[in-house]
Amino acid sequence: MIGMTFQAAKAGFFDRRKVQAAVDRSTRKVFSKFGAFVRQRAKTSIKKRKGTSPPGGPPYSHAGLLKKLIFFAFDAQRQSVVIGPTLLREGSAAPRLLEHGGEAQLETKQGPKAARYRPRPFMGPAFEKERPSLPALWRDSVR
Repeated sequence: MIGMTFQAAKAGFFDRRKVQAAVDRSTRKVFSKFGAFVRQRAKTSIKKRKGTSPPGGPPYSHAGLLKKLIFFAFDAQRQSVVIGPTLLREGSAAPRLLEHGGEAQLETKQGPKAARYRPRPFMGPAFEKERPSLPALWRDSVR
């Protein structure tokens, strides 16, 4: 440091705010890309067919509504991405029941009826298939 001014020495250090802003920008960009890839893979796994899909496979689409309602959003507060279907209507458990299975009460003309759903996951498998691509998205992302 002999022969170096204070300003020159100070310029050699990282600008903490600038580095943090670059990391935040790249995090948003990488997670947004990843969310788009997972969303697209989940949408393409849902095929338009009649009948019921086999348990353990992705659900079949009849009206195309589930495919249209799969979105992703970057959560800046948590530095994460949320990917999945929105609710079809208030109180609807259909997307959760398709993904994980379970029981629900159905309203029929004869009165309430218990229905059992077998899991037909589409978001989990899409996430797992895209997860290996995440390190490549991070590579050289902070500039």
